[in-house]
Amino acid sequence: METIIILALVFFFVGLRLYSVLGRRTGHEQPIAKPVEAPVAVQPSRPVAEAAPAAGTTADAAVDPRARDGVRAIVAADPSFDVARFLSGAEAAYRMILEAFWRGDEDELAPLVDDEVRGAFAGAIAERKAAGHVLDNRLVAIERAVIDQAQLQGPVALVTVRFDADIAAVTRDADGHVVAGSLSDAVSTHDVWTFSRNVRSDDPNWLLIETDEAA
Repeated sequence: METIIILALVFFFVGLRLYSVLGRRTGHEQPIAKPVEAPVAVQPSRPVAEAAPAAGTTADAAVDPRARDGVRAIVAADPSFDVARFLSGAEAAYRMILEAFWRGDEDELAPLVDDEVRGAFAGAIAERKAAGHVLDNRLVAIERAVIDQAQLQGPVALVTVRFDADIAAVTRDADGHVVAGSLSDAVSTHDVWTFSRNVRSDDPNWLLIETDEAA
């Protein structure tokens, strides 16, 4: 299938390869306000004008003004890049990666992140297990996802997405007792995840290469 599965099509993810990008931040043991990398997907062709619409349109709200030139450059190099579908996939990836990390499922995380991010996640998961802690976190809602930055470095496309989300976070000990957090109070989180892909590659997958807190 050419339809790029960005985690946005989570159900398609298993059968298809996601456009993902890994982030470098690991942690979120407590009020997970800052997730760690996730993949994103982009879908087949659409004119540059549609992927990076003129100011004033609804789609335009999904791209920060400073990222528009970068988005146009990416679309010119890869006409299949579609902003709306990419962001839909990015949201799916955000949820999928966070939930896999919270469960400590390294096998599910592996294909969605690059080596550096995978190592960071593995280290955080190992520390959590050593402490006898279990995360009982829930992504309540993704309030907004916007392309914050975009650029083309040679054949490599880099897209940074800002996620504003509500997360309920609880850390339990080995006996199931709550040691931190609350599931009744969601924490507002603001993260930026950067996804990368070689637009000349036949591989449609994006890798999450970096994560950070939004300023």
